[in-house]
Amino acid sequence: MTLTVVTANVNGIRATARRGGLEWLAHSGADIICLQEVRATTPQVEETLAGSGLEQWHVQHAPAPELGRAGVAVLSRLEPDAVRLATKVPEMDGQGRWLECDFDTPVGPVTIISTYIHSGEVDTPKQEAKFAFLTGMDKYLAKLSRAAKKNGNDVLVCGDFNIGHREVDIKNWKGNRGKSGFLEEERAHLDTWFSNGWTDLGRELGGEGPGPYTWWSWRGRGFDTDGGWRIDYQIATESLAAKAKQAVVGKAPTYAERWSDHAPLTVTFKQ
Repeated sequence: MTLTVVTANVNGIRATARRGGLEWLAHSGADIICLQEVRATTPQVEETLAGSGLEQWHVQHAPAPELGRAGVAVLSRLEPDAVRLATKVPEMDGQGRWLECDFDTPVGPVTIISTYIHSGEVDTPKQEAKFAFLTGMDKYLAKLSRAAKKNGNDVLVCGDFNIGHREVDIKNWKGNRGKSGFLEEERAHLDTWFSNGWTDLGRELGGEGPGPYTWWSWRGRGFDTDGGWRIDYQIATESLAAKAKQAVVGKAPTYAERWSDHAPLTVTFKQ
């Protein structure tokens, strides 16, 4: 009995559809798909999925209040038992950056979360918002971890964290010291999570690194030279992490075949 989960920053679901991304996702073998940077209203999401291989899937969507920004979604073959857009953590709610769904999966009950952490920009309000969101996540992830141990319900958090955790997670880590995405203060939050009940499945199953990277700029030759960042994650509570068997980054064969500036991360779990 297996469960396959894909997470992907689609860089705009309508743009991804035009580039063939929905076809890739529909044929990925996924049971559940977590999307970030959907950048659409719910009717626009429904319209975009119509006629695709994902049309019959259950769709949950948390749009951002600003049109054309952020937005996360969870697509699933299974109908979720419950859906929550609010965490009751003010720093995290109402931004189209967090969506959680409860599923009775082949590997047991699992809460699947799609999140999109701010990209940030040093010494600007964007960075302040990112730190506020991360602080909120510190509190909420600790709560979810405690509940998982107590109740036996696993949790999987998927998304674009916009943070390279360690030097092996960024090709040009020296050149990015002091920049948003590789600040020591940002990386410390991930240290806290991974030391307190959460497992980074991309690293756990992907080897010691460098990479495998999940994001490359549209500009320059970074994609061709694999000058990327590993900023897309699936992190799991302890008992679910023990069921994770494989993590694969779906980097496109060529630059021309890319359907986002991110590559999807697929994790397979087995009971």
